[in-house]
Amino acid sequence: MATQDRSSQRLPPVGEPAVEGAPHLPVGHELAEASRFAYAALCGISLSQLFPEPEQSSFCTEFVAGLVKWLELPEAVLPTMTAFANGLGGEGADVFAPILLKDPILKDNPLVIIQDLLSFSLKDGRYDARARVLICHVTSLFRVPLEELDLLEETFLESLKETKEEESETAEASRKKKENRRKWKRYLLIGLATVGGGTVIGVTGGLAAPLVAAGAATIIGSAGAAALGSVAGIAVMTSLFGAAGAGLTGYKMKKRVGAIEEFTFLPLTEGRQLHITIAITGWLASGKYRTFSAPWMALARSSEQYCLAWEAKYLMELGNALETILSGLANMVAQEALKYTVLSGIVAALTWPASLLTVANVIDNPWGVCLHRSAEVGKHLAHILLSRQQGRRPVTLIGFSLGARVIYFCLQEMAQEKDCQGIIEDVVLLGAPVEGEAKHWEPFRKVVSGRIINGYSRSVATWTTPGRWTSS
Repeated sequence: MATQDRSSQRLPPVGEPAVEGAPHLPVGHELAEASRFAYAALCGISLSQLFPEPEQSSFCTEFVAGLVKWLELPEAVLPTMTAFANGLGGEGADVFAPILLKDPILKDNPLVIIQDLLSFSLKDGRYDARARVLICHVTSLFRVPLEELDLLEETFLESLKETKEEESETAEASRKKKENRRKWKRYLLIGLATVGGGTVIGVTGGLAAPLVAAGAATIIGSAGAAALGSVAGIAVMTSLFGAAGAGLTGYKMKKRVGAIEEFTFLPLTEGRQLHITIAITGWLASGKYRTFSAPWMALARSSEQYCLAWEAKYLMELGNALETILSGLANMVAQEALKYTVLSGIVAALTWPASLLTVANVIDNPWGVCLHRSAEVGKHLAHILLSRQQGRRPVTLIGFSLGARVIYFCLQEMAQEKDCQGIIEDVVLLGAPVEGEAKHWEPFRKVVSGRIINGYSRSVATWTTPGRWTSS
């Protein structure tokens, strides 16, 4: 298993919605100035450690510049923070973490700073994958379980849904007022634009944007929520979830793309989250694993998960061929074991008999077809993600066998585009039949913000014996 890595608290009580005339400042503003300096420095140094590549420099610089403004620090500190973000200065993040923890606001609950950093990262309606990697890193620095971050993200969404439910009658009354008819008609049209797969966030963005803003005020403060209540704020909120809330389930391949005949996203869960997981199956088989979702029923990565349904006919042909060859392998290995175990041991017995290599021709055709189609599907997936069909949220990709190959070509395609950064958070590849040389993987560093995990076995005869099977 090869891994490329960038390096119990309770949730703080969420305040009451801010009342008019009494704005509640985000937590970061309430810290002492020394703590705010340490906060910004901690993030700047962490960014330089997590994203040292030159192409990530602009993001790091812009992030700390925005954070300095968010924390209302003097402009004089900006050059220092920029230097930290660019890897200059010998201090480590561990120098500033203790300073932060001494602040009275954070002393009993360091999760408060995670809440503030999350609020800052979401303030523009975008949740960059690099920002989430930073938040996860800071969370670990304060020794807060990552499950608490997931809960914090869910709390943000729940506050929006609860506000919509509790104040729906008020919204209806307001909508009937003569002076608001034109405005509400516009909201209504935006809400109705979502069909079929639209979710509560998308609908809320269209029908009750001011109420959404009231709920958001409990998380990001009334100053930030005020912007969300505007017409522009509607687009800001819905941009997080894509296609006015319909997201990936709303995507339909309108026409055949190259050699691709099937390409659909199927939901694995009913939840919604600020980060999503897309799982990609490598083959289909009769029985338990005849569906795309079957291998992922116990996947525990986020509360919003999808699987990609692609080229089912060909993947089923491949699965049937694999079952045939593995059945023959089991029978022949059993015979060989009976003959040689006493003399040479089990290890010597478990080899590929020459006669079985002839039987392997059964798989050549479906395997070759699926190799080609997986590459095409991966390239198409890249353009779906680049178009932000999923919204502006971090995406984790996981796949096995040819599903992992789909991801490989997805990353390869994305790496060729200028706007490829900040979309993919983590990648997990299991048994990927792809090139293993470092030069083929290096470009992925600018695409994947977090970890690239490549799980493989050097002794798997299925991939190593007929070398032509793994060629691109």
